Amino acid sequence: MSHNTNSIKNVSIAGHGGTGKTSLFEHLLFAGGVIPRPETVDSGKTVADSSPEEIERKISIHAALAHVELDGTKINLFDTPGSSDFIGDVILSFRASEFAVLTVDARVGVQIETIKLWRNLEGRKKPRGFYITKMDEERADFKKILEDIKDKFKAEPVPITLPMGPGADYKGVIDVLNERAWFVQDGGAALEKEGDIPPEYREECAAARERLIEAAADGDDTLMEHYIEKGSLDAKEMHDGLIEAMADHKYVPAFAGAALKNSGLFPFLKFLADIAPLPGTAGDLALDGEGREHAVAVDPDKPLSALVIKTAYDQFSGKLSWVKVITGKLTPDTEVLNVSENKKERIGKIYLCVGKKLEEVRELYAGDVGIIAKAASLKTNDTITAGEAGLNFLHLRLPEPVHSVAVNAVQKKEEDKLGEALVRAAEEDRTFSYVFNTETKETVISGMGELQINIILDKIRQNQKIEMETRIPRVAYRETISKKASAEYTHKKQTGGHGQYGKVVLDIAPLGRGEGYKFENRIFGGAVPKNYIPGVEKGVAEGMARGTVAQYPVVDVEVAIVDGKYHPVDSSELSFKLAARNAFREAMRQAGPTLLEPIMNLTVFVEDKYLGDVMSDLSGKRGKILGQDDVGGGIAEIRAEVPHAELLRYSIDLRSITSGTGSFGVAFDHYAPISGRIAEDVIKAAAAFQVKEEEE
Repeated sequence: MSHNTNSIKNVSIAGHGGTGKTSLFEHLLFAGGVIPRPETVDSGKTVADSSPEEIERKISIHAALAHVELDGTKINLFDTPGSSDFIGDVILSFRASEFAVLTVDARVGVQIETIKLWRNLEGRKKPRGFYITKMDEERADFKKILEDIKDKFKAEPVPITLPMGPGADYKGVIDVLNERAWFVQDGGAALEKEGDIPPEYREECAAARERLIEAAADGDDTLMEHYIEKGSLDAKEMHDGLIEAMADHKYVPAFAGAALKNSGLFPFLKFLADIAPLPGTAGDLALDGEGREHAVAVDPDKPLSALVIKTAYDQFSGKLSWVKVITGKLTPDTEVLNVSENKKERIGKIYLCVGKKLEEVRELYAGDVGIIAKAASLKTNDTITAGEAGLNFLHLRLPEPVHSVAVNAVQKKEEDKLGEALVRAAEEDRTFSYVFNTETKETVISGMGELQINIILDKIRQNQKIEMETRIPRVAYRETISKKASAEYTHKKQTGGHGQYGKVVLDIAPLGRGEGYKFENRIFGGAVPKNYIPGVEKGVAEGMARGTVAQYPVVDVEVAIVDGKYHPVDSSELSFKLAARNAFREAMRQAGPTLLEPIMNLTVFVEDKYLGDVMSDLSGKRGKILGQDDVGGGIAEIRAEVPHAELLRYSIDLRSITSGTGSFGVAFDHYAPISGRIAEDVIKAAAAFQVKEEEE
């Protein structure tokens, strides 16, 4: 069954790992009648965690999508991974949703991944709320968690549901909005049951309802005037105000529950169906042909446009393209334009899904999320339209990879097969990348962490039967000079017929760091004809490609040809290229050659209690601390400059120091000189690599 734009809600469930996202997702599907019974994560049979790698590790690795229908509203639910290694699938879920729910363990409180997700949502201005999970566990404390949320995010959460008793005394939740209680049944084996609010909770409910009315009054100025005048709002005013204020993110709703006891599900679903933002409240952003940004409203009456938010491969269904329809209606057996590729694509069947189970549908309306099967040209971030070029939706805002590994197939004949598998993996997860570094002669894969990369490689080993080797990637060092020098070289070769002759005199001088390369022709009087100067430049470029210290590329050098000599018969561009290459190398040997290493800008986010250990570790890595800031919620931001060579395993080091709670971002900044033992080690390693390369 298809739903129109005004009867669709898109909701992401996200949060720190282990806070119960998948259990909540599973039991919401059970409450909604989508599945006959809920399964546990340990069973390996949940709707969300269905891939072999998820079942084996008992964690979510991929976003899962399913839908529940309630009171005529279709609620699309995304279950997302909790590990920062798989942030890409969280971001695609946020992009496709108008409302996000962050799960918080009632025993533990706000954790660092939740703080990072909040910051991401803040940057998107996305309406969001909190679901306090595991209220039936010992040490569960709803009020304490609300205070923690208030402290960490400087936002006052507004309870929509209240728990009736913590831990062993937990009996269910109170629906503040509808003033009803929902009781745990059969020890949690059956679905919760609605009833009257017990007398001992009525006062607490009344106070919470008053806070809810205040939130509703923020919906618009008229409601606020009514609230000030009457001291309250009637049921309709409250309902309408909550919808408006929610769409504008003027309050942060909070829910309580215990998914494994099937508790706190129906009031939550009712809120989503009734109050959560509609697709039309958000829209999307696109670029026109001149690169200008435009807001695009979700509108079913306009021609089709949609964004591909995810690519997946299923062993039975083949390539699956997840799409969020922004305008118009997507129907099967129609031709669309892939704007990103400027290619026509025939849409075959379209589906909704419940985890891995696909349900064929006749159409998808604006605001809905579905799946196109076997569309060859479609890939993540592509825009499709009803045959018209024009706006191209902005790509997903994904973080840069922070952990890299060099990889190769043990059997050389399997290198192409490995490359194809890595390309497919990068297509499925856009935070994972694969490149062949021509400078270091390595295939380098990069991602958000060691866990992500290991899972991808294990999957390739298992499915493709490829044996692989991994190692730390080689660093892209550079060479430069520290003083001026001159050199000359005459290339002369006599053979039968025409010989080869070219003489070049070069002056070289250091440039400022980051200036790269500059070439000048200072020949006067025609000592070297102009038609041979391009050959000189090519020779200098070849000389700079492999320096004299460790055969790394040379940078930040000014080169001038100041004199030379040619032969009217034997000279050629090739002769001058060879002469210039050797003249440059000779000049460089005399110019105080030195090694340069890449220096990275590093930004680290850690809990305050790990601040000292992280800064001490960075100092041991030859890091230069540039500053630190308190970003709120007990989280510190450290900014530093650190040599790239010291950061090759930093994702592993930081995870160890911070018990897996720290995160970081890294970007190249500049090159800086190295000397002494560090330079000696680099030179030895380069020499060993060159010997190995020659042997191969």
